[in-house]
Amino acid sequence: MHDIRAIRENPAAFDAALARRGESALSSEVLALDEARRAKIQAAEAAQADQNKAAKAIGAAKAKGDDAEFERLRTEVAAKKAEVATMQIEAKALDAKLTDMLARIPNSPAEDVPDGGGEEDNVEVTRWGDVRDFSFTPKEHFDIAGVAKAMDFETAAKISGARFVVLKGAVARIHRALAQFMIDTHVDENGLTEVNSPVLVRDEAMYGTDKLPKFGEDSYQTTNGWWLVPTSEVPLTYSVAGDVLDESALPIRYAAHTLCFRSEAGSAGKDTSGMLRQHQFEKVEMVSIVHPEASDEEQKRMLGCAEGILQKLGIPFRTVILCTGDMGFGARRTYDIEAWVPGQNCYREISSVSTTGAFQARRMNARFKPADGGKPEFLHTLNGSGLAVGRCLIAVLENGQQEDGSVTLPAALAPYLGGKLTLTAEGVLI
Repeated sequence: MHDIRAIRENPAAFDAALARRGESALSSEVLALDEARRAKIQAAEAAQADQNKAAKAIGAAKAKGDDAEFERLRTEVAAKKAEVATMQIEAKALDAKLTDMLARIPNSPAEDVPDGGGEEDNVEVTRWGDVRDFSFTPKEHFDIAGVAKAMDFETAAKISGARFVVLKGAVARIHRALAQFMIDTHVDENGLTEVNSPVLVRDEAMYGTDKLPKFGEDSYQTTNGWWLVPTSEVPLTYSVAGDVLDESALPIRYAAHTLCFRSEAGSAGKDTSGMLRQHQFEKVEMVSIVHPEASDEEQKRMLGCAEGILQKLGIPFRTVILCTGDMGFGARRTYDIEAWVPGQNCYREISSVSTTGAFQARRMNARFKPADGGKPEFLHTLNGSGLAVGRCLIAVLENGQQEDGSVTLPAALAPYLGGKLTLTAEGVLI
């Protein structure tokens, strides 16, 4: 959420930032509502002062035995009390309207984010690994002989409908091994604290992490009001909501492996083949909660953590910085890591690493006390996939496929697969 004081101080900068994201200028509308809200608050405070003054005069009139003045003042106090109550209700309504307006405005992009309208304007930052030169036409993951029988979309559709998958046997084990490998790497080598977090959260958690009110249709809500998390960014980040942390507690670095749920409301007809875009999937998520001055460096560190997973697996990838028109709502800057998937002959997103600045912290009222004893400041929050497990499975299977329908698996998974690194064409690990 934006700081209303910053908008008051420099409305032109606020509008310029929105323009970079393709949004209309809103400062005049925001400030008009803010002015009306503040005027109503001031009027309520003035009426309250008049009420208090009249209330004190009542006692003096009674002491003098002036019954007429006593009754006049008592009537005046009653009227002022009703007037104050009405004004306070109106001020509260204006405050809620302003808060709702600010909650629907996207974050301002960092200065180094490239301008652009969509993914075609994203800028490649780096590329790693050599794309394999196949002596045969590589297949998509679901058509590889050793995978096909164990990746069951028909049964999943019977159980749950479209965009679900049932993984069986060796493929299910490889999927599980990837998640364990990611978590172990982040904890043992990258210094993150593992968290087993809920996947059902309250409205406040979704709102605090900028998923509500604007994007409710992208997630699932239960009949009793809980939300199924679109990513564990939500519970991990919201864990510090309302807190005032000591500066010495920073940085906080978490990693969690959870189920994730997304309605994919805006992707009808897109990526319907295979398990690339699912309503239910698993992801290892990284979340950092840091001092504002450490925010940019922390994003680079998190990006390195995510890239390192692919490097250990030997999966070629490229990293791009998203342009202003392709960034998520709450992001100040986002890097996407795209893994090479030979079955589609292209790079596909496997991780997004974003910094939100104080955008989420302000919504959650999450702050820290500076070591020098100054006024509490808003924290900075960052999140990143480390990685999407299903998409990583796709990349591992497609890059390791052999002409006979078998798959050679990355050596990094050996400890998690009992040393078995070949998925045969019959779907058996050997």
